[in-house]
Amino acid sequence: MADDHFVDYYELMQIPPSSEAETVQRVYGLLSARYHPDNPRTGDADRFWRLNQAYQVLSDVRKRAAYDIQHQTRTSQPVAAFDTREFNGGIENEGSRRMGLLCLLYGRRRSNPESPGISILHLERLMFCPREHLMFTLWYLKDANLIRQDQASDFVITALGADYVEKNLSSYKSLEGLLKSAEIGEIERSQLDENGSTPRNPTQ
Repeated sequence: MADDHFVDYYELMQIPPSSEAETVQRVYGLLSARYHPDNPRTGDADRFWRLNQAYQVLSDVRKRAAYDIQHQTRTSQPVAAFDTREFNGGIENEGSRRMGLLCLLYGRRRSNPESPGISILHLERLMFCPREHLMFTLWYLKDANLIRQDQASDFVITALGADYVEKNLSSYKSLEGLLKSAEIGEIERSQLDENGSTPRNPTQ
């Protein structure tokens, strides 16, 4: 749980942070049997090791409480993949912004089906993009029935949106890597400085 290598155990196990202890134990039991190195069909030693690390923390009340504080802080930080030219700028990057936003909602739907919505304020922070610059993107995706708003006005991906992601993801290598990183709980985050900005790489 070091600051320089944070693993999202909830993403890794694909369960909501609100999951009860029974859910943690049940999901761990199923996944550990699937990825156990002795399983000749689906064994994965690395994934099995990660699951054990997650279970050691999430099954312990005190460890989980401390982890949840860190988890809340880390998951509110911008996703590093969006702090590049590919997702910023003008009309030439609009397609990437749409796909990036869909991927965030797709990942949220998979890992937290009980609360699949993301607010525009959270999207602004995750994508490191002013909400005003996301309004056109959101309008388009909503009008195309790829996303909708729930009762809390949060944005949620639709079945059409999920199909769109799965059909077109291979054309966006950085986003494909983002969703694969989410599967092992290792989405890279950008650290904000005291002014709320991320350090810029001159090559980005």
